[in-house]
Amino acid sequence: MILFHGGTDIIEQPVIRSSQTSRDFGTGFYCTDIKTQAEKWAIRQGRIRKQNAILNMYDFDIENAKQELNCKIFTDYAIEWLELIINCRKDSDYNHDFDIVYGKIANDDVGETVQAVINGLMPSDFALQKLVFMPANNQYCFCTKKSLAFIKFIEAVKLE
Repeated sequence: MILFHGGTDIIEQPVIRSSQTSRDFGTGFYCTDIKTQAEKWAIRQGRIRKQNAILNMYDFDIENAKQELNCKIFTDYAIEWLELIINCRKDSDYNHDFDIVYGKIANDDVGETVQAVINGLMPSDFALQKLVFMPANNQYCFCTKKSLAFIKFIEAVKLE
């Protein structure tokens, strides 16, 4: 499977990076299998940083990863997905036991709905009912060093 990572750097050797800001699935190296999603993110980051937008591509050995690692795969919105995002966003030091997490991205309208749950303005069950009607992209978070052994750099392309 081909995965994409958009940004402003060529990343031949991905690393697990912590962040001051809380991320959906916690600390990790984030990718997607949606090329246009990664391209848009790279272009956005390039504009913000006034640098070149770079699309990195990786070959992901998903079958062996599923057999050898603790992978959590969310194919749809679910209460467990929402709870993980809430925990990770509320506490940037929150740790879970997964090597790789796959699921929907809580951005834009989805992120606002998640934030409403975090702020106590919306119950989780109502949020999930609302989220079903919202389009969302997806993400793979490589959360541990050993998970990075299952992705191999293919190439990086400068975007115009």
